[in-house]
Parts: sequence; structure tokens; C-alpha cells
Amino acid sequence: MSVAWYHFIYVFLFPLVHILYPARYHHRERLPQEGAIMLCASHSNLVDPFLLVYMIGWKRPVRFMAKKELFDIPLVGSILRRLGTFSVDRGHADMAAIRTSLTVLKEKGILGIFPEGTRLQESGEGKHGAVMLAARTGAQVVPVYIPRRKRLFRRLDIVVGEPYVLAGNLRGKEAYEESADALMARIECLKEEVGK
Repeated sequence: MSVAWYHFIYVFLFPLVHILYPARYHHRERLPQEGAIMLCASHSNLVDPFLLVYMIGWKRPVRFMAKKELFDIPLVGSILRRLGTFSVDRGHADMAAIRTSLTVLKEKGILGIFPEGTRLQESGEGKHGAVMLAARTGAQVVPVYIPRRKRLFRRLDIVVGEPYVLAGNLRGKEAYEESADALMARIECLKEEVGK
């Protein structure tokens, strides 16, 4: 990852993204100032990662995983790598992506993750990956609500939830499913806090 490249892209793209999708962030004071952080957000548009990055600011880079097919596009793949984005094979248990995610969190970095695993226009089922990573590392999970329906040049109200830590003793498929469902419920409930 190139920190200088990350900062350059941040400064270059921020004005454009802000013009196209002006965002107002609610409860940014809830964001932890240190330690490992997992930003877990609703996801419906390619602009969502940029909205999370600008919510955090340029001083602490946010790492994302992206589907491996994007890295086969010459220019796009090169930019993603320089930004610290890493590939994931969504059709299989990608151990390399899991190891990279664990490393980011163990090094007290910030991992941006979309628990549903894909872009959805309506709330979907959370996958086990996010809660598994949180339980293994003790990272602070920060739920973030990003509106699913977006319109160009219309303000987006993005809400940051209270951080929490998952118990490290999750065992069995049912426990992971319950934790994933609870995470998605936390995210969806945040839209009720707009304007509060």
C-alpha cells in the first residue's frame, strides 16, 4: 500500500464525490480514535467505500477487500492495489483474503467491510465473515448506515453507530448467524437516528 498514493487519491476524488453525493455524517464522535476498527456498512453503490473513507479522513487509511475480477482490469487493478485494497474470491473460502483482513486488524488498522457481501437495494442477510473476523481479533465493530437509494446531487444522511466488541468465544454456525443478523439489525436501526 502506498500512503502517498492514498492521500493523493483522497484529495483528488473527494471534491468530485462530495459534489455528486453530498454527505452529512451523523454521530462521527462515536468513531474510536485508536485501535483496530471494523467499519460495517450497508452497501448498494460503488461510491459507498469512498463515503466511508471520507468519513474517517485521510490520516488513517481504510483497507477494503474487493472482488478479484476488478484486479484483472489493468488500470483499475493497479489503483486498487496502491490504495491497499486486496482481492477476495467470493465464490470460495478465500484464505488469503481472510489472512490479510486479520493482519490489518491485528496491526490496529481500519477494515471497511460490507457484511452482506454484495451490493443490495434492500436490506439483506449478513454473511459470517465480518463477525468471524471481529470475534477472532477483538476489533471494535462500528455499524454504519449508508442510504441504499441514492440520487445524484441529493444529500445522503450517513449514521455512525455505537462501537461494540464481539465475544471471542462464538461457537458453531448458529452463533455466527445470530451475530451476523444482530449486526445487520444494528445497521438498519441507525436510519431512525437521522436528525437526532
